[in-house]
Amino acid sequence: MHSALVPFSYVDAIHHAGGRAVVVPPSEDGVEETLDALHGLVLPGGVDMDPRTYGAAPHAQTNGVQPDRDRAEITLLRAALERDMPVLAVCRGSQVLNVALGGDLVQHLPDVVGSERHRHTRGVFGDHDVLLGRESRVAAILGERAPVKSHHHQGFGRLGRGLVAAAWADDGTVEALEDRERRFAVGVLWHPEEGEDYALFDALVREARDYREERAA
Repeated sequence: MHSALVPFSYVDAIHHAGGRAVVVPPSEDGVEETLDALHGLVLPGGVDMDPRTYGAAPHAQTNGVQPDRDRAEITLLRAALERDMPVLAVCRGSQVLNVALGGDLVQHLPDVVGSERHRHTRGVFGDHDVLLGRESRVAAILGERAPVKSHHHQGFGRLGRGLVAAAWADDGTVEALEDRERRFAVGVLWHPEEGEDYALFDALVREARDYREERAA
């Protein structure tokens, strides 16, 4: 049986920030009508993207791909960005953001960094710090250095159009990207919904309120 599920930690983080979460099942139909009902978009974590979405052959460690979900999320995201709707993309979501704008992915980070530190145990979040770019949106929210929870084995390769790196792990892995020409388009490889600091969700909800008020006007 297929299900459209999201961990409650996302819902809790949005509610904690003063927003109301609406779970949108993946579909390429009714995208504009769906976005008409929303004021911000969170793209959550999940399984690996299908490498064919960015023109690559599958790595032996790439698994669990769901091409229908990839297409649906890319379609929804591109339409949201066209509206300049606030977007927070988490882990897999940040990879969708990069691919949707023409970037690609590193399919297995241990091949590059030489360790499993970003996903040392399957099903367990790893703790480490990230260094945030001084001019970045994420640094304005989190400061120059922040503790994060990670669980990913893939990363960013070529960055998509308009995206810039905004945070790095100590091993040099890019951990966040953002489009500084848009209202709020931020992607992070870590899982802010699993931490105790909901600052990124607070920022998203603030931007969503402004977006709603501008639409109403």
